[in-house]
Amino acid sequence: MKIHREGRKIILITLGVTAVVYLAIILTTHHWTFFHYLFMAALLIFDGMVVFFFRIPPRIFTENTSELISPADGTIVTIEQVYVKDYLQSDCIQVSIFMDGTDVHVNRYPCDGTVEYVRFKRGNYFVASYPKSSDLNERTEVGIRLANGKKIMVRQVAGVMARRIVCYAKEGEQVKQNQEMGFIKFGSRVDLFLPLDFPISVQLQDHVKNAISPIAEIV
Repeated sequence: MKIHREGRKIILITLGVTAVVYLAIILTTHHWTFFHYLFMAALLIFDGMVVFFFRIPPRIFTENTSELISPADGTIVTIEQVYVKDYLQSDCIQVSIFMDGTDVHVNRYPCDGTVEYVRFKRGNYFVASYPKSSDLNERTEVGIRLANGKKIMVRQVAGVMARRIVCYAKEGEQVKQNQEMGFIKFGSRVDLFLPLDFPISVQLQDHVKNAISPIAEIV
């Protein structure tokens, strides 16, 4: 199992703080009480949770250019028709994936294509599973044109705990299916906005995995 580069600094800081606290207790305390052991155990558990959050487990990617593959781990919380005024400027199907603290939080491109649109938008930090968080929360939007001319948009949405969205997308670059698109730290969601004629392959409450689970057919 690998650790994502976005987490290395945070992990070093948390481990460093734990080490400093441990040394301070050793130097100032002659007799450890139950509280000391409990406190150190809590710090170590927290360190383990931070490492677990930034994990990148080994996976066999699904490579199928006739399908959109999930850009994120998580649970399908929204499948509905919406109008998107930015980039797509049309009615489309929104498929939203909610990521909790146990999911892998790396985001990947769902298809091959050309990045034509990248925008960061400031906003609130409502719980990411809240339906309106897609439009109200801080977010990054990435518009992609497929080889057949169709356009999709991927939206990274911050949650109540997520305070930083990392997006590697750049306008004009050619991207590949399952290539890393970004990372959202500590709970969030990813929205896909697709043409109305793309058959959807998932249902509400399905659990999907990035680079593995098909979301829709490309037509």
